[in-house]
Amino acid sequence: MANLKVNMSMEKNPMPEQDPEVRSHNFDEVALGYDAEVAMKEAQRCLDCKNAPCRSGCPVAVKIPRFLEKVRDGDFDAAYDIITSTNSLPAVCGRVCPQEKQCESKCVRGIKGESVGIGRLERFVADWHMAKGDKSAPSVPASNGHRVAVIGSGPAGLTCAGDLRKLGYDVTIYEAFHKSGGVLVYGIPQFRLPKEIVAAEIQNLEKMGVKIVNNAVIGKSLTVDELFEDGYEAVFIGSGAGLPQFLHIPGENLLGVYSANELLTRTNLMKAYRDDYDTPIKKFGRVAVVGAGNVAMDAARVSKRLGAEHVYIVYRRGADELPARKEEVEHAESEGIEFKLLNNPCAIHGDEDGHVTGIECIKQELGEPDEKGRRKPVPVKDSNWILDVDTVIIAIGTSPNPLIRSTTKNLETTKKGGIQADEGGRTSREGVFAGGDAVTGSATVILAMGAGKTAAKSIDEYIRNKK
Repeated sequence: MANLKVNMSMEKNPMPEQDPEVRSHNFDEVALGYDAEVAMKEAQRCLDCKNAPCRSGCPVAVKIPRFLEKVRDGDFDAAYDIITSTNSLPAVCGRVCPQEKQCESKCVRGIKGESVGIGRLERFVADWHMAKGDKSAPSVPASNGHRVAVIGSGPAGLTCAGDLRKLGYDVTIYEAFHKSGGVLVYGIPQFRLPKEIVAAEIQNLEKMGVKIVNNAVIGKSLTVDELFEDGYEAVFIGSGAGLPQFLHIPGENLLGVYSANELLTRTNLMKAYRDDYDTPIKKFGRVAVVGAGNVAMDAARVSKRLGAEHVYIVYRRGADELPARKEEVEHAESEGIEFKLLNNPCAIHGDEDGHVTGIECIKQELGEPDEKGRRKPVPVKDSNWILDVDTVIIAIGTSPNPLIRSTTKNLETTKKGGIQADEGGRTSREGVFAGGDAVTGSATVILAMGAGKTAAKSIDEYIRNKK
């Protein structure tokens, strides 16, 4: 990039978006994406640093300066080839990765101003490629004759499968749901990640030769042992963390209390928001969403779009401790979501018919930092109050489903129910590898992808060494 004048603007080129007053009433994508002119202009902000610190922040090792150089030059085909050499889901990552905590947090331009919009440019390149309508299959080597089974078609499973296929393996993904994509289709709303985008990314993998078997619940319809009996030489478990956690407070069994998982699955996977689907879903009035991660923001913004009159985020810490992405918080606020911070729910109240009438909270103040460095919330004595709502949505995290671990012998697990795996994704069971939320509990899409990528490398080493 040294030959071309660098754009020394201190700020990113803004992302075009739907107006908040409009988008809060529809499920169309909020962020509209760069056009070619703006993308090239943004790419010119890259300083082409010799040591490329941005790459160290990318869990899937995208060659960031190289693809930015191609965008700057208008060679979008080459940019796409560079990205997809290490990332099988660029259109997904460009939309939902927390770049501000990863690649962009390492960008030198961020020292005195805003970092380069790496995520926005990755999205642009992926969308540009899709818009071309290129139906050709990605280039992959011939089969090496070795078979690997992947459990789960979420970001970890899709990445592991894609990387293994690029190495010549015959890969079959077993997915429990009738639709492929895992959390990408059931967890993340249409307005953040259009399902057509996910489907297109999955089709690319199928063009490469990855097979997908839907409605296959491993641990019930098939076991891990039966997969080995069927001739698979290795198994990767990327089944995610779909078991919702609850508060364990009085009133949690009242009518009108839901997990965020149920709300988002009905809305995203089962299209409850569309008139041409008959998936039942309650019409909300006043909603309290407990939690403040990305899932909580999704649940709150979905509730608003489903017609809720008032939507509140109830969180026991303050604004500086919000775990959700900054962009998601800003979008929620602009759409009219009200934040009730430094409040911890202690009971849910209901009427004589068992319907929710309110959520009781106790005010908090921040004390000393906990083991993760966040200041610990401390209850304020005699500060209880009740927020009048008819619906409570719990969004405080998820854990892995116990089905696979309970049907697979000699598979060690953690205290929190995750599968025990080393840094390479190897489990206590020979030939069985695991990664993503099935190991860590609920985390980010890109970290799950990184785990899938690491496991693919370990599986390749395992099978080659067996020979």
